[in-house]
Amino acid sequence: MELNGFIDSLLEDRILLYIVGALVAALLLLLAAMRLWLVGDKDDTKQVWPFFCKRPLTEVEQTVYHHLVKALPEHIILSQVQLAQLLGVRKGYNFQEWYSRISHLSADFVVCAKDASVIAVVELDDGNRDRGERQAADLLTHKALAAANVRLLRWQVWALPDEKEIRRQLFTPHQAPVRDEVFETPMRATH
Repeated sequence: MELNGFIDSLLEDRILLYIVGALVAALLLLLAAMRLWLVGDKDDTKQVWPFFCKRPLTEVEQTVYHHLVKALPEHIILSQVQLAQLLGVRKGYNFQEWYSRISHLSADFVVCAKDASVIAVVELDDGNRDRGERQAADLLTHKALAAANVRLLRWQVWALPDEKEIRRQLFTPHQAPVRDEVFETPMRATH
């Protein structure tokens, strides 16, 4: 009887050992999978990347771009420019903190002089600006540009200015907004 009990005990211990071993192996596999998922494969150049080429401008943006180029042949017209490319952070302020506020924002169009100095930013309003997230981004864009004294023009896509009106808007003397106006300017106002 004692021999049978001893053999049963060994078998139970062996089964327990197999179960523990299987659990440890499963845990190690799970950790390895999580590491690959979080860190990614360092040599992902062997994978097929899911990108395709698309047009950087919508049809409306292409129309506005061509109107700007035709109306302002002596200027540089840029499109889809990150605000971080246009604006710097003044000395004495935390660069990372202020940069992070604008790093995800972009301007539809930037009108520059031949020396690449910024004259104005043009934003198109296609009706999507009524959504809360879009309004929040517009407010940040407006505040950042106003703080840097950059003229902001907002054009509704259903009422785009012609070339004469573009020149008039750009070359009418620009008055920088008073600090308090920056925070109270209606989002749909045309400047």
